[in-house]
Amino acid sequence: MENLRIEGSDDTPFVIFDKKNAIFEISGRSLPEDVLQFYEPVMEWIKNYSKESNPITAFTFKLDYFNTASSKVLLDMIGSLTAIKGTSIIWYYNEDDEEILDAGKEFSEQVDIPFEFKVY
Repeated sequence: MENLRIEGSDDTPFVIFDKKNAIFEISGRSLPEDVLQFYEPVMEWIKNYSKESNPITAFTFKLDYFNTASSKVLLDMIGSLTAIKGTSIIWYYNEDDEEILDAGKEFSEQVDIPFEFKVY
C-alpha cells in the first residue's frame, strides 16, 4: 500500500500515513479553501487501509487550529476509523488551548474509538 504524504502549508495540515512504519498523523492548521477536495485523498486512503489494516492503528492528531468546515470532515474521518479494528486516537493539544482539547473530547463522545489526550 502506498504511503500518503501531503505537505502542510499555512492553511492546510501536514498528513503522513505510512502503514509499514505505523505512522498515521495529521498536524498543523486546517482551513483549506476547498476542504472536501483537500481531504478526499485522505478519506480514500483510510477507506483502502481499512481493507488491509495493521492489527493496531494509532491515529495521531496534532492540530493547532481547524475551521468549522474542517471540523465536519474530521468528524467524518474519525467516524470512518470505527471500521478499522484495533484503532485508537491520540489527540494532542497545547496546554493553553482549551478549544482544541474540547473539540477532541466532543469527537471522542461521538465515536466508539478509544481516545488518549496528550499535551505537546
